[in-house]
Amino acid sequence: MNRIIICGLSNRAMGMFIDPILTSFSHNNQIVGLLDPDSRRFELTKESFPQLHSIPTYSPEQFQQMVEETHPDTVIVASRDNTHIDYILKGLENHLTVITEKPMVTTANDARRVMEAEKNSNGKVIVTFNYRYNPFHRKIKEMILDGKIGRVTSVDLNWYVDTYHGASYFKRWNRNRESSGGLSIHKSTHHFDLVNWWIDQKPEQVFAFGALNYYGKNGELNPSPTDHRFCSTCDEKYQCQYYMRWSNRRNNISVKDDHIKADSIEKSAQNYTDYRPDSCIFDHEIDIEDTYAVTVKYEQGAFLNYSVNFSLPYEGYRLAINGTKGRIETQEFDEPSRVPFPIPEQTIEYYPLFGSKEVIHVLLNEGGHGGGDPLLQEDLFLGVDPTRPFPILAGAEAGAYSIAMGEGVWRSSKENRPFRIDELLRESSHVSS
Repeated sequence: MNRIIICGLSNRAMGMFIDPILTSFSHNNQIVGLLDPDSRRFELTKESFPQLHSIPTYSPEQFQQMVEETHPDTVIVASRDNTHIDYILKGLENHLTVITEKPMVTTANDARRVMEAEKNSNGKVIVTFNYRYNPFHRKIKEMILDGKIGRVTSVDLNWYVDTYHGASYFKRWNRNRESSGGLSIHKSTHHFDLVNWWIDQKPEQVFAFGALNYYGKNGELNPSPTDHRFCSTCDEKYQCQYYMRWSNRRNNISVKDDHIKADSIEKSAQNYTDYRPDSCIFDHEIDIEDTYAVTVKYEQGAFLNYSVNFSLPYEGYRLAINGTKGRIETQEFDEPSRVPFPIPEQTIEYYPLFGSKEVIHVLLNEGGHGGGDPLLQEDLFLGVDPTRPFPILAGAEAGAYSIAMGEGVWRSSKENRPFRIDELLRESSHVSS
């Protein structure tokens, strides 16, 4: 029986880990301890999952006590991003398997610390990069491995986050770099890892521009320069286009706030102690960027041109991967219910350098991220699928490279210079393949 402790009772922890452990993988996995800094989160977790009623709870400073009393094999880290480092290092000190949500940590220096700690531990780190498991992404990996486009020479990846999703980052703790590392780490590390995994090349150098164009104190659609507002109590919400795009005005008193999904336990302030998830997206304290344009050079000569924008009319991405023998293209429109126009079926288009175009229709399966989440959960709680023809579960090294790229992006945009990945990770860490 795999004995599991969970650090951070976030919505992600409940939906991605606790629920499937209790409902689908309970025959060989058991939750034996819960840790969170907020006692209200324990109440909500046990209300949502009565099976956990008798499971002991601990505060962050009681991690070692939790280990000694519950005798775990695995620790799942799903707390606020900047706290991951503490639980990962403590888990490795106790020789546990550490399953951590992305981003692994929030700084390249902490990524180095994780890799060094893993070398001195009998435990290991697994980073839950679920984008790898999306069926389109797995098919692209398969095509590259099959040599369909030859040696990869360049990648163009443009990611779009709509006003519903994009605004949510600026209402919550993610809007402070100290807590999240900024969106080039909290969000873009997902995208960087995906490219790194697809092309199987290590990033060498990154240069980027970044800006705060939509949110924060200078946001052009800010109804007024007032600070410290909250959506649920704001007198100016009817004048806020971001709010009203996803809300309804009813008799001037009742408003449905859908910036955060209605079924999310992070919906209202009553689910936390001394924390509000509906802060104004135009607050002065926001210190991260919402727009990036990035260039990355890889060790085997490939280039990545990447951009991300967190305030667009629809959500999804456009991808093109070029190689010495051809080109792969695909476009995804995510969350179709939020797209205000008809959208085409996602396919993969293959263009050989000399020959006819092929259109590939990918078999989908149920579950989040195009069916990727259930496959990731199976690898985590049943063991890696031995029939899969290529490695897919990510470790500490993959997490570290994505973090270094993300830090390089925002630092490059601030300092107007390129950053080398080994400069960020410190060559003393001896990163190996």
